[in-house]
Amino acid sequence: MVKNKDGMRYPSIDKLLSKIDSKYKLVYAASKVAQILEAEKLQVEDAQCVKSIGVALEEILDGKVKIDFES
Repeated sequence: MVKNKDGMRYPSIDKLLSKIDSKYKLVYAASKVAQILEAEKLQVEDAQCVKSIGVALEEILDGKVKIDFES
């Protein structure tokens, strides 16, 4: 598998916004997931991205992370 080292072109923002309806919420959620991935030193085997924020976005897109926002 080829890893994405070119920045934030993957995953697509359009696809991500189908999971979380706000760019601001998406940034917040991805940062929290990335913090957990780094703190726990978790490895996601099928991730295409190298950086933790990209892996976090992949996890959100794949529905592996459930996030509830307070209204």
